[in-house]
Amino acid sequence: MATNKLLSFMKLIGMTFIMTIITLPANAQFLRTSYFMEGVHYRQQLNPALSPGRGYINIPVIGAFNASVSSKSLGYQDIMDIVDSSSDSDFFTSDKFMNRLKSDNQLNLNLSTDILSAGWYKGKNFWSFNVGVRMDMGASVPKSMFTFMREMNGIDFESLDWSDFSRNVGKESLEINAYTEIGLGYARQINDRLTVGGKVKALLGIGNLKLDVKSIGVDAQLQGIPLDSDGKPNIGAIVDNPELADQIHGSANIDVEASLESSFKGLNLRKGDEGYIDDFDFEAGDMGIAGYGAAIDLGASYKLLDNLTVSAAILDLGFISWSKGSTSIARANTDGLKFDSNVPGDMEKFANIVSSGEVLNYDMLHMEMDETGAKSRKTWLNSTLVFGAEYALLNNWLVVGALSTTRFTKPKTMSELTFSANIRPKNYFNVAVSYSMIQSAGKSLGLALKLGPLFVGTDYMFFGNNTRCCNAFLGVSIPLNKRKACCKQG
Repeated sequence: MATNKLLSFMKLIGMTFIMTIITLPANAQFLRTSYFMEGVHYRQQLNPALSPGRGYINIPVIGAFNASVSSKSLGYQDIMDIVDSSSDSDFFTSDKFMNRLKSDNQLNLNLSTDILSAGWYKGKNFWSFNVGVRMDMGASVPKSMFTFMREMNGIDFESLDWSDFSRNVGKESLEINAYTEIGLGYARQINDRLTVGGKVKALLGIGNLKLDVKSIGVDAQLQGIPLDSDGKPNIGAIVDNPELADQIHGSANIDVEASLESSFKGLNLRKGDEGYIDDFDFEAGDMGIAGYGAAIDLGASYKLLDNLTVSAAILDLGFISWSKGSTSIARANTDGLKFDSNVPGDMEKFANIVSSGEVLNYDMLHMEMDETGAKSRKTWLNSTLVFGAEYALLNNWLVVGALSTTRFTKPKTMSELTFSANIRPKNYFNVAVSYSMIQSAGKSLGLALKLGPLFVGTDYMFFGNNTRCCNAFLGVSIPLNKRKACCKQG
């Protein structure tokens, strides 16, 4: 088996993220557990109307850093095995791994940092400014792909009839989106009960890559497939013993419907010896702006009762338009791949492709550059809807709250419901504990602490290799002027 190409994509993500931090400052993504922490300015990333008790300047580099990974079916170790699978990897041979899978398995990865951002009060108005970067990755792999990988390596079948063999592996998708934002935020207390806020953002596109595999069909009419030690026909046996390919007679074909769109300066799709794309080259020195766009955040907070406050927001409502000059498009060869035992090497080639053990198999996709298809393209951000309700006790010293977030990620929308209890006796000291019940299948616990300029938090603590969701947030900031007493909510 060859090295899994998902590892290359993960390296692309890491390299792009690092280079972006070097070339341009960034802004962090949200932390749900911080939403009801009154002294924490990071909660404005979930609702621009939630202005903090005082202004701030984030410390460069360590101002804020956030990383999260989530999946509804795959645990941490499963993800690492898939990403870094190599020739001696056998993760898909495990029955426990297969039993954890759903028919469609999603993975979402988000990275962000905050190097330059600040907020300040002027009368009843709170202003904020940031220059930032975000990077999101979403992937989907069907269970049928892993079932196919097991069959092709002599696992999980009683008897394969290669004389009339047919499989449709299913749909896969991968999308990476990276961009810089330059934002100006504003919040105003209208009266003792209502506060509104918003942010306008100019977006500089760093890169977008979208792979959409609609179907992979494998058909064969073959005789003489070598047998494994259990006496079962095993096409994978040819990989270690190429001379066995001479025993096979018949034909096979692989038909794929897939497309790849890339708008990434510095990313070059590389052709193999047969003219198909088999890898990519990433030149960090050629990185640049590949597109432009705009977005807005809108939010409001309203006191229904003296102790009961409700709030709502919509975030990242916007788009990026990618330039034609930065865009490359590739598609699967419409003629498919055909193999005939009368052609020397064809059966060995077929065996190597189908039994490679790769989740993302370039050789199977057989994609070609569409030289006439390059064009400008538009992508939408992963917008988020936020609804919150909080009830204050003990003269606002203790607050309990419920938060609903719906993020329109790719390939599937992610919803979460978070309950939290917050102790906030002073602006410089806040503590929160939270429980999120959907994404982690009810196995989650969140904690957050603000102590002076330091803030640390997580929505999903790490509980070992089977953890499906985990994230971490670190921030350090310098406090500025307080909000005037006349402008505080009663």
